[in-house]
Amino acid sequence: MFGLFKNKEVPNNEYSKGLSEIRANYPFSRWAESGLEQYTEKACPFFVKIFDSLIDELAIQGDQASEEKKLAAFQKAVEALNKLNEKDDSLIETGEREDLCELCNRIAVAAGLDPLKYGDGEGPASIWRDW
Repeated sequence: MFGLFKNKEVPNNEYSKGLSEIRANYPFSRWAESGLEQYTEKACPFFVKIFDSLIDELAIQGDQASEEKKLAAFQKAVEALNKLNEKDDSLIETGEREDLCELCNRIAVAAGLDPLKYGDGEGPASIWRDW
């Protein structure tokens, strides 16, 4: 379900490095440490996989990729989050929704997209999200 993108080699350039640096600030370990029972060692890796796949796909596309291609990568990731939320709607509540939207917006900026252009100014996740 979460093998979103084909395994391809991620380039090692400034654009890719900028995207990869976002991984260090994922909120998921904080969620796991919150003590809430839904953020188990089993659940949090799904979020990591989705966002790692998004970042890898954007890096593979490169900074010169079209806006359409970059948004398609966001769509895949957000739809995977939708599926995860369908399986357990306790995983994405208000605080987590804000974290996920903020994370998508940080990734969008690193990918050269202006988040304010999408989802009525809320960012690209808001175009497809059901959570």
